[in-house]
Amino acid sequence: MKVLVAIPCYNEGLTIGSLVLKARQYADEVLVIDDGSRDRTAEVAALAGATVIAHAGQLGKGAGVRDAMNYARDGGYRALVLIDGDGQHSPDEIPAVVAPILSGRADLVIGSRFLETDYDIPLYRRFGQIVLNIFTNVSSDYHSTDSQSGFRALSQRALEDLELKSDGYNVESDMLSSFSASGYTITEVPISVKYEVPHKHKKNPLTHGFGVLTNIIGTIGARKPLTAFGTPGILIALIGLTISTWGAYRYTLTMQVPFFTISIGALLTLTGLLLLTAGLILHSLVALIRSKN
Repeated sequence: MKVLVAIPCYNEGLTIGSLVLKARQYADEVLVIDDGSRDRTAEVAALAGATVIAHAGQLGKGAGVRDAMNYARDGGYRALVLIDGDGQHSPDEIPAVVAPILSGRADLVIGSRFLETDYDIPLYRRFGQIVLNIFTNVSSDYHSTDSQSGFRALSQRALEDLELKSDGYNVESDMLSSFSASGYTITEVPISVKYEVPHKHKKNPLTHGFGVLTNIIGTIGARKPLTAFGTPGILIALIGLTISTWGAYRYTLTMQVPFFTISIGALLTLTGLLLLTAGLILHSLVALIRSKN
């Protein structure tokens, strides 16, 4: 079967040992990518039987995922399973996540925390996931219920053909948009989750979510410029025209020029038209580049 389980992690010395031991039951090899941890993550992982790749400094989760993909590709693995190192996910669910890959039904499987499950997920996390899902789904041709899930599996075919460029936590969104744009089959399976784990507040949820959202918006602008610029441009122009029309109507009633209202309307209309023009130009350039490739 040749299944590799890879765990990108940072300062997870408290959880990595048991995670590796459990994951080894369902994999031919467990790989831990230690992203410059300051604790004993790498040492504990090795003692538990994992192969360890240690970064000299903190390079970001995206770098760890790329290391895992390269290792699986070079090792000829049929499937790569990615799982977070903080203990939120259960290694006992690895067979369910990797099953669609091994049966040839999918190239990317996402373990969804929001699919056919009813777990006690904090409200702020639910809200954040909804926002990130909306923007990720705009950038992708696949609509995911859990775009930020770190528990997922990749096929050998996808590993051989795809390269990811993300460095940070937006790697999950980047993976979705890259896979869907390349025509690979994506599916989701339900997984469980627990948030009462060590280091559960290792990253501030607000700054983390905002950073991921910023990168997703950048991806939308690069891959779907007409959506990123044209759609808001049309909306802004329509608002501007509405305000200008209201200003003209007020003039017919009072015979006094509502200078401020008409100025705001004209400014918004011009801004919207400029955004729409930018979206059309960038859309043409992207289409041209894709046709040459």
